Amino acid sequence: MPKDMKDDATLAVSIGHFTGAGRKPENQDAIGSVRPTGRKLALKGAAFAIADGISSSAFGQEAAETSVAAFLTDYYCTPDSWSVRSSAGRVIAATNAWLHGQTLRSGARDSDKGYVCTFAGLVLKGHTAHVLHVGDSRVWHLRDGTLEPLTWDHRSYSDGRSYLARALGVAPQVEVDYREVPLREGDVFIMTTDGVHDWLHPCDILNAITPTANLMDMTEVLAQQALDHGSDDNLSMQILRIDALPDDTGDALLPDMACLPVPPLPAPGAMIDGFRIIRHIHATSRSHVFLASGPDGARVALKIPSTETRDDPAAIRRLLMEEWIARRIDNPHVLRAIAPSQPRTALYVVTEWIEGRTLRQWMHDTPTPDFDAVRDILSQIVTGLRAFHRREMLYQDLRPENIMIDHEGTVKIIDFGAVWVAGVVEAAPSSVIGYGLGTWQYTAPEYLSGDAASWRSDLYALGTIAYEMLRGQLPYGTRAARVQSRRDAARLVYRSVRADERSRVPAWMDAALKRAVHPDPLRRHDAMSEFLAELRAPTARTRPTRHQPLMERAPLRFWQGMSACLTILLLASLVWPRT
Repeated sequence: MPKDMKDDATLAVSIGHFTGAGRKPENQDAIGSVRPTGRKLALKGAAFAIADGISSSAFGQEAAETSVAAFLTDYYCTPDSWSVRSSAGRVIAATNAWLHGQTLRSGARDSDKGYVCTFAGLVLKGHTAHVLHVGDSRVWHLRDGTLEPLTWDHRSYSDGRSYLARALGVAPQVEVDYREVPLREGDVFIMTTDGVHDWLHPCDILNAITPTANLMDMTEVLAQQALDHGSDDNLSMQILRIDALPDDTGDALLPDMACLPVPPLPAPGAMIDGFRIIRHIHATSRSHVFLASGPDGARVALKIPSTETRDDPAAIRRLLMEEWIARRIDNPHVLRAIAPSQPRTALYVVTEWIEGRTLRQWMHDTPTPDFDAVRDILSQIVTGLRAFHRREMLYQDLRPENIMIDHEGTVKIIDFGAVWVAGVVEAAPSSVIGYGLGTWQYTAPEYLSGDAASWRSDLYALGTIAYEMLRGQLPYGTRAARVQSRRDAARLVYRSVRADERSRVPAWMDAALKRAVHPDPLRRHDAMSEFLAELRAPTARTRPTRHQPLMERAPLRFWQGMSACLTILLLASLVWPRT
């Protein structure tokens, strides 16, 4: 193993909390926190929540406790590959829908009599704080003696009174405010309900929170000050201090086998943890792939780091992430990881073995493919890509060499070395994990111009492959690989797949291809299913609205015809008798 592949420093947080009924007969506030350890802390972070049940409702306490408990439990049940915003946002949306449903079942006619509460959530992950907020509970940020509010109360005012303009449980859907804040050691976050912050001046908070004070003592002091200032509501608050930040190389995210030694390249017949090596299959600068048989006799592909990369921490991380990704996607059109039947003694990756050929080989063998065969292959690729996108992953290296077709015609996406994973990149922003790019000919222009990538970037690669399957060339030739700015991308000129006079591709299908590989990602299809639909039949968008001149349909034939006409005219002028 590389020498610097060691245990990372982890996120360390001190916390103080207080909640009480104050001068009210019962406490309708709720607070909570979850600080996991190990890989769960690295992948999901530490989560904190505070909620305030609406005082006019008999169900306010239950609403607040439910929202906090659901957030702190269900957030950690979401996929590790999802970003905090997606994971936490979906949990809050589901909680809101449940609370609203309970209100309807209770028969409450007014929202202020139902299962309604304010809510603020905070997730500390990697080097970023993620704030989610609905209502008038608050989150503050204290750094270098400056106290900054990170949330703004969702209140409206009428007749001199204030009302909640937004809260959980009021409507079937809820809009959640979201904000990110970069973390530094020593940062302090304060979460409060209105029974505290409505009765305290920011200077009271600044004077109470000192670098050496006990956080639990701080919360009690501030709660007492709010009472002394006349607070007549429940009082709840949490104070969090960042004591240490994790190393963001990404080592803490990797499987336990990261510490295992890289084995020497085996010879046929060699055994590695019960796998018998049959033969060497493929080699790149990153790894060697061997065909092997497992203890049950099933054939598998065994990938071992190459000699050049075994001392490169970044390369090892990428290889380990390939198996991490494969284990989180269960789809018949995505390569499947194989779990060894006995403990590992060396570092390698095992996947299923696919008997078949690459799409590149299929294209060589089928220079004039049937349209239905092309559509079938593309449809299976889309099914595989959706599995990545639903996990907030971008494949980023879609090309014919990374698509296998087995003997039964099943298409599988292989090689996950360039896959971008939202949740992983969020946890380790300085690592190289997820930042690899694919082959330039299939890379969307936004990657090369430095703009944001999205699932539409994978759509561009898919459209390029579809174009190549039908014409045997690329839609922009080699010019697409030279893009360095938006201006360069805007200058790309699509070459119609019908430019070849032998082309059998109808105009409406050509229009679908042109849209899929448009240099501007926002002008591509709104869904991959829409692209597939436009390849199957003409739509209002792809159906020609005017007669297409020969120069557009077949420019080569047009200029050949023009040259022939000019030649005839020239010959006629030479032989025509002059008067």
